[in-house]
Amino acid sequence: MKDLRIVFMGTPDFAVGVLDSLVKKNYTVVAVITAPDKPAGRGRKLQQSAIKKYALEHQLTVLQPENLKQQNFLDVLKSLHVNLQIIVAFRMLPKVVWQMPNYGTFNLHASLLPAYRGAAPINWAIINGDTKTGVTTFFIDEKIDTGELILQDEVSISETENVGDLHDKLMIAGSNLVLKTVKLIEKGNVKTTKQAEHKKSLAPKIFKDTCKIDWTSSLESIYNKIRGLSPYPAAWSVINNNDKNIEVKIFKATKESVQHNFTIGKIISTKTALKIAVNGGYLYIESLQLSGKKRMLSKDLLNGYTFSEDSKML
Repeated sequence: MKDLRIVFMGTPDFAVGVLDSLVKKNYTVVAVITAPDKPAGRGRKLQQSAIKKYALEHQLTVLQPENLKQQNFLDVLKSLHVNLQIIVAFRMLPKVVWQMPNYGTFNLHASLLPAYRGAAPINWAIINGDTKTGVTTFFIDEKIDTGELILQDEVSISETENVGDLHDKLMIAGSNLVLKTVKLIEKGNVKTTKQAEHKKSLAPKIFKDTCKIDWTSSLESIYNKIRGLSPYPAAWSVINNNDKNIEVKIFKATKESVQHNFTIGKIISTKTALKIAVNGGYLYIESLQLSGKKRMLSKDLLNGYTFSEDSKML
C-alpha cells in the first residue's frame, strides 16, 4: 500500500462532495488549492469559494495562487511532499504542476469522456436531450480533458431532471469514483485506456447569449434547454406585452405535443396557466422570474399580471 499525501484542487459546490468523501475516509489531504476570493453581490464583498469554506471548517491548509506558475507557489507545493493531486472543476494546470507528484495528477470530469470535453458537460448533456451521462477519472496531460482514462461510471438522466438535479447525482457518483480511483493508485493497480478521439464532443462554456430561447426551435429542444440551464444560469427570453418588452428567466416548464394554428411565440394565458405556442405544441411555463422581481410560480404571476391578446415571446 502506498502512503498517499494528497493535494486537492477545486472551486465550486461540485468539488465539495468529492473532498468530503476523501476527508471522511481519513485520507491525508495536505492542502486544498482553490481560486482567489472574488468580489460579489451589491456590496462587492470578497466571497470565498465553496471548497475554501469547507476546507477551513475542516482545518485543512488552503492555498489560493493567482498564478500557478509563480515560483513561490511552486516552492510551497514542493515543500508539501505531495505524491498525488486530485482535480475537480478547476482551471487548466501548467505542466510543472501536474507532473510534480510521483503518482500523477488525475481529474474528475462530469461526463463519459471523450463526450462533452469542456467547461459545462452537465448542462450540455441535458440541453442535447441525452438520456445518460456519467463521470470519468483520467490522468491530466497537456490538453483539456484528453488524458488517459482510469475509471467511468454511467448515470441515467430522466426526462424531467434539470441541471441542478443531475449535478447532485453526478457529485455522488463522482465522489464514489474518486475513492475507487484512489484505492487503485494506493494498491498500484491502475490501468488506463486512451480516449477514442473519433467519439469526442464538446461542452463549451455557457454565456448569456447561449441561454436565450429561440422560440422557432422544436418543442422538445426548448424544453430541454430550460432543463439544461435550470436553476443556473437559467434560460431567458423577452416578453412583448402591451408594446413593452420585459426580460424573463424561465426555470421550469412542461410540454404538450399537439397541433395548433397559433403564431410561434404567442403567449396564451388563463387565470391559472401560462403557455407559449411553439413548433409541435405548447410549452407551459411553471416557474419564472421577471426582470427586477423574485422568482415565482406562473400561477402567482397571473394573479396580478395581465397578458394582452397579442402578447408574444421575442
